[in-house]
Amino acid sequence: MGSANGGCSRRGFVGVLAGAASGLAGCSTSSGSSAESVPSRTPGSPETVSPSPTKAPSAPAPTGPRPLYLGTYTSAEGGGNGIGVARYDADSGRITGTGTITGVTNPSYLALHPDGRTLYAVDEQDAGAVTAVRLSDRKVLGSRGTGGAGPCHLSVHPGGRWLLSANYGSGSVAVHPIASSGALGERRETVTHSSPAPGPGQEGPHAHQFLTSPDGGHVLAVDLGTDTVYSYRLNERTGALTEVSRAHTRAGAGPRHLTFHPGGRYAYLANEVDNTVAVCAYDRRTGRLSVGAAQSTGTGSGTNYPAQLLVTANGSYAYLANRGHNSLTRYAVEADGARLRLLDTVPVNGDFPRQIAFSPDGTLLFAANQRSSSVSVFHVDATSGALRRAGEPFASPVAVCALPL
Repeated sequence: MGSANGGCSRRGFVGVLAGAASGLAGCSTSSGSSAESVPSRTPGSPETVSPSPTKAPSAPAPTGPRPLYLGTYTSAEGGGNGIGVARYDADSGRITGTGTITGVTNPSYLALHPDGRTLYAVDEQDAGAVTAVRLSDRKVLGSRGTGGAGPCHLSVHPGGRWLLSANYGSGSVAVHPIASSGALGERRETVTHSSPAPGPGQEGPHAHQFLTSPDGGHVLAVDLGTDTVYSYRLNERTGALTEVSRAHTRAGAGPRHLTFHPGGRYAYLANEVDNTVAVCAYDRRTGRLSVGAAQSTGTGSGTNYPAQLLVTANGSYAYLANRGHNSLTRYAVEADGARLRLLDTVPVNGDFPRQIAFSPDGTLLFAANQRSSSVSVFHVDATSGALRRAGEPFASPVAVCALPL
């Protein structure tokens, strides 16, 4: 989607289709009982499935309050004033707002440096930028232009020296150096997706995500406009990108978000426009991604716009945020990551879940609900993968991203 300021952004595109702009949350305290939402089970599917884990279980759950950062559109009606700052209880999932980091425009997506000291945000506007914030004192360390319009996603390369960002409006990806202080240097690389031609109903490329493969050997850009996932090699000395392969979805799929299985051989693709997901095989040596057959989101035939997939740390379950259906789809991950089996859908208790995230230990799942300006929290059952609502949603203006630490 695109920014809320009416420019050439991805939020504008989704707004036309779905009748809403995207945004991240600000902070206000909400309270509520721990009422439980009962999942609606897909006919013929078991309520509890326990595939063999492919990795060791995640670390023991922390106790007490933990930091939570929330993105928003500062230019949207009812939006926030910057990056929302909150805390959540690691046991109950209850969120309490504590403040706002101001001085960042439309921080609609957030990412943390591997050392945990610096937070990065996109500035989703026509003259796109990325901003660094030092967490120890919440000081804004400055912004750098992305060389494109409507940046909607960013991630930090595992080595901690490069920031990767995707410009939805201009269909390009950018690379910025990261200093030892966490501050950003001038952009080193920008690549625009000039081919293949846009897919059905698209007027141009729309880069929606830019991430690193689990092995660190390649960086991949998901482009909704060209129905393509581009694989690049990143020169870790200069920041230069060299394209090595392209993976094409079926025409009009509108790929939005790619999530890797922890085993590193498979990944899962959420297709926004045709309401499907796909299992992809990944070749770590070449960086080549092979897109499998389209699969159901379990949401029926209505407009849905799936947003994002998450996979548990042990590789046993995957979850999909459904913005139109206002639900989370649960899949069993089988055959060491090669298959997704639809289990059920769970009401998200909010409107238009734009982004989802696990707590670091994987026991909680957070859903940022854009239209209802709220963040829903769920307990994740370690054995069955079942989701249980953790009280009432937390009120947060135009919530589009939640980053629990």
